[in-house]
Amino acid sequence: MSKKGKVLVAMSGGIDSSVTALLLHEEGYEVIGVTMKTWDYASSGGSTKTTGCCSLDDINDARILAVEYGFHHMIIDIREEFGDYIIDNFVGEYMAGRTPNPCVLCNTHIKWDALLRRADQLGCDFIATGHYANVRQENGRYVVSKGLDENKDQSYVLWGLTQKALARTLFPLGKYTKKAIRQMALDRGHEELAKKSESYEICFVPDNDYRGFIKRKVDGLEEKVKGGDFIDMQGNILGKHEGYPFYTIGQRKGLGIAVGDPLYVIRINASDNSVVLGHKEDLNRKTMKVKNPNLGKYDRLPEGTEILTKIRYKDAGAMAEVKYIGDNELEVDFFAEVQGIAPGQSAVFYEGNDLLGGGFISE
Repeated sequence: MSKKGKVLVAMSGGIDSSVTALLLHEEGYEVIGVTMKTWDYASSGGSTKTTGCCSLDDINDARILAVEYGFHHMIIDIREEFGDYIIDNFVGEYMAGRTPNPCVLCNTHIKWDALLRRADQLGCDFIATGHYANVRQENGRYVVSKGLDENKDQSYVLWGLTQKALARTLFPLGKYTKKAIRQMALDRGHEELAKKSESYEICFVPDNDYRGFIKRKVDGLEEKVKGGDFIDMQGNILGKHEGYPFYTIGQRKGLGIAVGDPLYVIRINASDNSVVLGHKEDLNRKTMKVKNPNLGKYDRLPEGTEILTKIRYKDAGAMAEVKYIGDNELEVDFFAEVQGIAPGQSAVFYEGNDLLGGGFISE
């Protein structure tokens, strides 16, 4: 066995996970590549040419790369567990009037669990992914921090990982920029790999059409929810909508309501199939509640201190005071109003570049 150890690398077939495998191979690790089949794209209304990750073409690209460099590669089928947990949660959250965060759930409950189980079976010391983030050990805990490339940093979607999982996780790309990773692929003669486009879509939703996906998953959905009321902040009826699950907090386009000024979705009421519209300033909030927090750097958030809090992936973050209001719930009080807090999304806490933890926004 390699002196560096044996590592199981999650390979989607994209440039990031492919370069991750190559870097670890070159560093002297014994690499085993694994591609996780999470979804049956044809049955979802998509095709094998989907722009999400892990299409049949991508799976084949991962296999060819592994063969070229002489390390093992395998495919594991996790469609059943992925579908039961991630898909059901995704549809359920929209049906409850919330906006789900499937990538966080998938990382926390599906991908890392699947990787660690297979790593144990294969005698691997570590697992590795192509996320742009860093992890280190400090004061007896494993701490995730932002990747060097601020535009690609993916620490936000890693807040749910446990200390046990982080203890065996490698993030080789955290110290590089995306530009550098593309150059590495070119330098190794992988021009097509270097040209691969980014995927910002939800992997199981064809063409990123989540409305169509939900319609196909819930029998008779349109008949059940169509014709609900758009109402203003005072409860006055403004018109009829297509169904509350098809709207998200902060949405402006596609409302079909004209009152002179632009209107935005302010609140979604699943209980009576109504969608509240208002002006942009009506999206402003100073307080939110966060449930089921998972912490990294500390075993408990330091109360009475200012913590940078992000409410969405590309959010720059805002300073807030975070306090416990129960064993498994936090109240976040922002020092200035923030816009577009959406129940179901992740609230993620930072101290400088270090990820403190996160949780799901409940209200």
